[in-house]
Amino acid sequence: MTLTRWLKRLAPLVLCFALLVTSCSSTPSRYDQVQKDTTGFRSPAAVDKKAEKGGTFNQFFPASQGDYQVIPYQEKKGFAEYKLKRGDTTVAMLTINDTISLPVAAEKYVDATELVSGYPSVGQGTTATGLLVNGRYQVKVLSRDSSFGKAERVDWLQKFDLQGLSQLQGKAVVRPKQPAATASPQSDAPVATDTVPAKPRFKLPKVQVPAPEPTLQPAG
Repeated sequence: MTLTRWLKRLAPLVLCFALLVTSCSSTPSRYDQVQKDTTGFRSPAAVDKKAEKGGTFNQFFPASQGDYQVIPYQEKKGFAEYKLKRGDTTVAMLTINDTISLPVAAEKYVDATELVSGYPSVGQGTTATGLLVNGRYQVKVLSRDSSFGKAERVDWLQKFDLQGLSQLQGKAVVRPKQPAATASPQSDAPVATDTVPAKPRFKLPKVQVPAPEPTLQPAG
């Protein structure tokens, strides 16, 4: 009887414990929720197989000069990035990326109203300035220090070997809009040539000359 009495007393406790375990297992922990929320966060975008190798872009970055050091930071297919340091401070990031993997990055240059070294340029927020080479290769300078403003970004964009970058044979992703050609009022007029006019194709009528009348001579 004693054992039965103890089992009856323990039964509610066992039931409560079972319910508690079930509840805990069905409610995701804070770690599980964070893991779920960050799944796929900042996951790398698919890279087009035709994208340039990141190492190809290294030769087009500016060299260290004066108080500034240009230091390699990361490189992957279709992308290369360098740090721009002044002393111990990183003042900017320098990047080149192949927009063939992300055409929308090139499309924003279609309506660009500014040029840098002859290439369409646009601002991206308040801390980045970029330009597009050959309708495909995006060169960007991103400020990492408040002392490094737009004027400095544009200056360092011009230090890239943009002409060398333009020699890459990659096909353009987009083409910036070109001003529409204005046709002259006489643009549809036939072009004059220095040819001799053709002779008339009709023949002049032949004029029949009447034969002279015979002159009568007196009989001898």
